[in-house]
Amino acid sequence: MKIHANARETDTMETVAPPNATAEDAIAALTRRIEVLEAEADIRRLQARYMFLCDTPLPEFGVADDAERIERIVELYTADAVWEGVGEYYDGQFGRAAGHDAIRAHFTKFWGQKQDPELILNCHYLTSEQIRVHDGGATAEGQWVHMQPWLFSDGKALLRSSRLNNAFRKEPGGWRISRTRTENVFIAPLPATWASDYPSKSVLMAP
Repeated sequence: MKIHANARETDTMETVAPPNATAEDAIAALTRRIEVLEAEADIRRLQARYMFLCDTPLPEFGVADDAERIERIVELYTADAVWEGVGEYYDGQFGRAAGHDAIRAHFTKFWGQKQDPELILNCHYLTSEQIRVHDGGATAEGQWVHMQPWLFSDGKALLRSSRLNNAFRKEPGGWRISRTRTENVFIAPLPATWASDYPSKSVLMAP
């Protein structure tokens, strides 16, 4: 019985049974392969939930206000996590936030006070995914490209695209984000009439 390696897996967590493997070796290799696939699925859901919580209007039903939204985002991170913007555009715009308090303060800049013009539409789309599991399934890295349209209450709009190079760690309560690192790809102005029929709030997840 031969188990083929997951193409996205590294040599830190071997998933191939050698040609002369015993049945026990083959089962162990298959178990490790399943663990890698489960880790990838958990990390994929974790990253998608982060993006979900950053959308406007917020699709998460029952969140009382933006302060609660921010707390739900912070809960996705390890206590020592880092959120940072890098590169010639994001380094000065976003900087670096280390730890829960700093990450909370970072997101409070977006949602902690009334903005004028107000952001009324923002939706994140993820693509070009790469996930690699390391250290026997204890840590991982993931890269994505994401794109998001922005629409403001004064009619101004733009399309922003960024790359993500994120890190993850498995903790007793499950996988958490240990690093968010984002770099600008482009920002493009959109015409004021580019979108219509957008809701003022989301009821998708209402019971």
